[in-house]
Amino acid sequence: MTHAYDPELAPYTALPGLRPLDFARPEAARAAMREAAAATAAQEPDHPVDVTDTLVPGPPGGPKVPVRIYRPHGGQDPKPALLYFHWGGLVGGDLDTNHASALHLADQVAAVVVSVDYRLAPEHPFPCGLEDGYAALSWVADSAGELGVDPCRVGVAGDSAGGGLAAALTLLTRDRGGPRLRFQCLNFPMLDDRLDSLSAREFTDTPVLDRAAALQSWRHYLGDSSGQTPSYAAPARAHDLTGLPPAYLSACEFDPLRDEDIAYGHRLIQAGVPTELHHYAGTFHASTAITDAAVTQRMVSDQHTALRRGLSQCRCR
Repeated sequence: MTHAYDPELAPYTALPGLRPLDFARPEAARAAMREAAAATAAQEPDHPVDVTDTLVPGPPGGPKVPVRIYRPHGGQDPKPALLYFHWGGLVGGDLDTNHASALHLADQVAAVVVSVDYRLAPEHPFPCGLEDGYAALSWVADSAGELGVDPCRVGVAGDSAGGGLAAALTLLTRDRGGPRLRFQCLNFPMLDDRLDSLSAREFTDTPVLDRAAALQSWRHYLGDSSGQTPSYAAPARAHDLTGLPPAYLSACEFDPLRDEDIAYGHRLIQAGVPTELHHYAGTFHASTAITDAAVTQRMVSDQHTALRRGLSQCRCR
């Protein structure tokens, strides 16, 4: 099928490095992600950012959770905080996967970013990764003074599978009465295991993510579970989206996840959640990796602007 990709993105769509990962072979997919991260050219932030790796208490009965903390220099304390989840189909990725993005988020949003190295499927299917995220969020809230962050200005963000985890975390902490989230930033998130939308059925040949890769990712994450998929695993299945934090949500035109992302944004709006929904023409899943394209720069700028605005005010007092 021929797709009308953005002219600056089109030359990249046939490159071997942008083929969808083979999630049927998790170790091979992880190795490919590590190789891609290592090959990514380092781009220094505009202002200094301190980076620290540490372990935080995990969920009950689970291991400690590795996190990487990005603290920008300057500005006023306390700062907002942003819990960040990497991409990788819930099967791959680690703290290095989105290192460059986290570094620039901290710099451009002037927030303390806490990147979470959550456990991966298939060795650790749902709810392991989500519970790791909840444990990390609880640690941020409990350690706000030590971190120099405002507990009333804590947001959550993620890309692709990480965006799905971020969305699920807003549901989980709402229902548990856990730490209050001020904002959610969902970048082309993975939300619906049913994959029954037009885009999910149609895009079988798209770069980075196609239907086959999405199906395999969900199989690994859901494991041997039978019956109805919980909404904490697939947020698009949630019946009640009221009371969730304000949202920024992006969707890419030639992405199997496009329609579920747009539908989720509409449902947030209908539930009374202040929502900014962006659909970027000519883009494909995670095409933000092509950093010199004008559409990528616009997408990243829109995301940073939304986060600065969303985390700028404390409303929980």
